[in-house]
Amino acid sequence: MDAGVANREGSFPKLAWLTRDDMREIDRVMVEDLGISLVQMMENAGRHLATVARAHLLGGDVAGRRVLILTGTGGNGGGGLVAARRLHAWGANVRVVVAAPRARYAGVPREQIQIVGRLGIDVVSDPVDVEGYDLVIDALVGYSLNGRLRGRVEELARWGNQQSAPILSLDVPSGLDASTGETPGEAIDPSVTMTLAMPKAGLVDRTKVGRLFLADIGVPPDTYQRVLGREVAQPFTHSDLVEVW
Repeated sequence: MDAGVANREGSFPKLAWLTRDDMREIDRVMVEDLGISLVQMMENAGRHLATVARAHLLGGDVAGRRVLILTGTGGNGGGGLVAARRLHAWGANVRVVVAAPRARYAGVPREQIQIVGRLGIDVVSDPVDVEGYDLVIDALVGYSLNGRLRGRVEELARWGNQQSAPILSLDVPSGLDASTGETPGEAIDPSVTMTLAMPKAGLVDRTKVGRLFLADIGVPPDTYQRVLGREVAQPFTHSDLVEVW
């Protein structure tokens, strides 16, 4: 196994499987009460996403590999944009597809897309003019989805599923309900999912999420106790990136 990734299957401590509402409140506590910024969490998420891509889907070497990143307008898309920067810096040939006009990207995701543009990374609205990607990264929609994908996001998810390249999903496969695991419409079918902080309750079906990795974004243990009302085992004692299965 790649250095920096601990395989704890069989001896993995009992995890808290979080609902959408649980994670929303954890994010609120992190930002509003503790002053841990969205930028910090997004940078952690994107760095881990790039690491999983390199180690487990690109054979340990990204030089010259063609990576397409599908990005939504929210925090999930922002994490994908951080991964784009990392993979670009490591030598990958990265292309970013935006799910909406750039003017609709606001706050931290807007800042991330501006940085990506300054670095000369190709940012387009349509992925179909280039073929032969080695990896597609799904950073369209995260845990906040309630209902089915619609519009351009749905179209991009369908396009992603039609590609021969493996797909890596950030946090939750786009189109899958983070709380229930239901997929009421089009949903990304990933080879690998990398979820953040703690696994989401809807990720229990391996056929819908593929291999599952868990990445540390810096949530303090007592935050889980505060939100969930119980103590939660710490899975990151050996590594900040662990394999659940």
